[in-house]
Amino acid sequence: MTSRPPDCLLRLLRGAPRQLVCTLFIIGFKFTFLVSVMVYSHIVGEPGSQGQFSNLPADIPCPRLVPHTPPFGTPPPGNIFFLETSDRTDPNFLFMCSVESAARAQPESRVAVLMKGLPGGNASLPQHLGLSLLGCFPNVQMLPLDLQELFRDMPLAGCYAALQRRWEPYVLPMLSDASRTALMWKFGGIYLDTDFIVLKSLGNLTNTLGTQSRYVLNGAFLAFERHHEFVALCMRDFVAHYNGWIWGHQGPQLLTRVFKKWCSIRSLGESHACRGITTLPYEAFYPIPWQNWKKYFEDVSPEELSWLLNATYAVHTWNKKSQGTRFKAMSRALLAQLHARYCPTTHRAMKLYL
Repeated sequence: MTSRPPDCLLRLLRGAPRQLVCTLFIIGFKFTFLVSVMVYSHIVGEPGSQGQFSNLPADIPCPRLVPHTPPFGTPPPGNIFFLETSDRTDPNFLFMCSVESAARAQPESRVAVLMKGLPGGNASLPQHLGLSLLGCFPNVQMLPLDLQELFRDMPLAGCYAALQRRWEPYVLPMLSDASRTALMWKFGGIYLDTDFIVLKSLGNLTNTLGTQSRYVLNGAFLAFERHHEFVALCMRDFVAHYNGWIWGHQGPQLLTRVFKKWCSIRSLGESHACRGITTLPYEAFYPIPWQNWKKYFEDVSPEELSWLLNATYAVHTWNKKSQGTRFKAMSRALLAQLHARYCPTTHRAMKLYL
């Protein structure tokens, strides 16, 4: 026998004006959405938030590096850029590995790490293990990120100014998407997310994007000449179709729709190169899809590792999914082997302090 609500409650609901019911529904929906965003942010955290290092030393002995001598007559590749659009100034071990692997793979290139939280002017860098370690590499520069200056005289300036006056759920990813586009336009070169591990030189890549799947491109890696028209089209699309409430709308989805428009195609399978822009297959940068991110924490044999990464320039490790997942530095986990081989200085620090 089921219980029935009191008659007075039924009369109250039947007599409630429809507008009041709709208003209560909208308020409830907005409250639920806000709570879900707050819970999501608490669980996922900010980019690069994996691992707190308050108990680690602020300094580390630098390894002995062999000076690089470029081949005679070879022009140096362009800059490599990393971004931190939050106020964090304490790179985690994956962040360190990303920058170190890029610095080792292209010792002749400047690796610029732009961090919004770094002080400008002649102020000294904060005391932190990660900053100390990255300072060991002569081609790495830690620089303050001034977003207002970066977006100055660009279509993106208006979006940035508007964001200072309102709240949106994906501000940091949106700022990262805008900043990497602005960097490619102003300076050209290579952009990498801070959860990449670089396996070999990227210097021969230009005007190139990476394919994440058969349906979407991904902007975690970008390589473009300065002032390329494709990047200008991306900036115009960023402003014209701005929507800060949909995850990825200003990032992977933007690159995908602009490339389709650029090539006059309906699906990515129709073309992998047109009008001077190339999209590399998923093996080049995303050999393990995000759905299988746990593969990075599973043991693999050296033979399987070589086979898996045979056609890969750099490995995207999907930190948004995997952050907080731990592994032993001396294990045979795929990620541990990548650290040991491509960022040995970071790997040694992990063995000491984790």
